[in-house]
Amino acid sequence: MTVAQSPEQSASGLQINWQRLALWIGVLAMVLFCLAPALWQLLTSFKVNEAITAIPNVYFPSPSQLTLDHYLSLGWIFWRYIANSAIVSLLSTVVCLATGAPAAYALARLRIPGERIILVCVLIVSLFPYVLLFLGLLEVVRLFGLGNNYLALIVPYTGINLPLTILVLRSFFQKLPQDLEDSAKVDGYTTAQMLWQIVLPLTIPALVTTGILTFIFAWNEFIFALTFITRDTMKTIPVAVAQIGGASIYEVPYGPIAAATVLGTLPLILLVLCFQRRIVQGITAGAVKG
Repeated sequence: MTVAQSPEQSASGLQINWQRLALWIGVLAMVLFCLAPALWQLLTSFKVNEAITAIPNVYFPSPSQLTLDHYLSLGWIFWRYIANSAIVSLLSTVVCLATGAPAAYALARLRIPGERIILVCVLIVSLFPYVLLFLGLLEVVRLFGLGNNYLALIVPYTGINLPLTILVLRSFFQKLPQDLEDSAKVDGYTTAQMLWQIVLPLTIPALVTTGILTFIFAWNEFIFALTFITRDTMKTIPVAVAQIGGASIYEVPYGPIAAATVLGTLPLILLVLCFQRRIVQGITAGAVKG
C-alpha cells in the first residue's frame, strides 16, 4: 500500500533536485573556465591554418579542418629539446632533494647554534626574486666557462629551489613522532642510517610534492635557459617554443606553437597524474592531529 505524498513533500523534493542541479552546473562551469585555455591550445594544434585564422572563430572544426601537420613540422629535433629539459629538470630535482633533506632534518631535530638566524636567511632567500640574480650568475658562468653546459642550468635551479625544499621538509620532519627515532637510536642506528632507512621512507609524500614543484620550475624556466644555452641542440622546451618561426617575418605559426606547447606540457601532466596520490598525501600531511 503506497502513501500519497503531500504537495509540500513534492515541492521539497523538487527544490533539492534544483539545488543539486545548480551545484553541478556551477562545478562544470568552473572546470570549463579553468580548462578553456588548455583546450583551446589543444584544438589549435590540430586545426589547419585556414581554420585557425578564420573569422569568426571555428570552435567545432569539421574533419577536413583537422590535421597532424603542425606536430610533424616540429621534426625529431623537438624530442631532443624535451630530452634536454628532462635531463636538466631531473638532475636539479635529485640534487635539490639530496641536499635539502639532510639540511631540513638537521634544522628540525638537531640543536644548531643560530638556528633561527639560519631559518630567517633561508626564508629571505626563498622570497628573493631569482631574476635579480641574473647578472651575477652570468658573470659566474663566464668565469667558470659553463656556457652551453647543463651545469649552467642545474646549479642555479638547485640553488633557487633549495630554500623552499628545506622549509617544506623541515615542517614535515617536525610532525614525525620522536619516539621512532629514539627507538632507532636504542637499536644502534647511526644518524645517517636512521635518516636513510626510517625517516626518509616516512617522508616520501613530502619528497614527491617538493620534488614535483622543483621539477616543474626547472622545466618551465626561460630566462636562464635562453641566456646560458646558445647551442641549438641543447635548448630546452620554453626556449625552443619561443623561437619557433614562420615562413616569413609576417607569419605567426600558431599551429606549430600550439603543438609544441601541448608536447611540452604533456610530460608534466603525466608526472602529476602518476604521483597524484602522493601529492595529496604530502599536501594534507599534518593537517589533522589526533
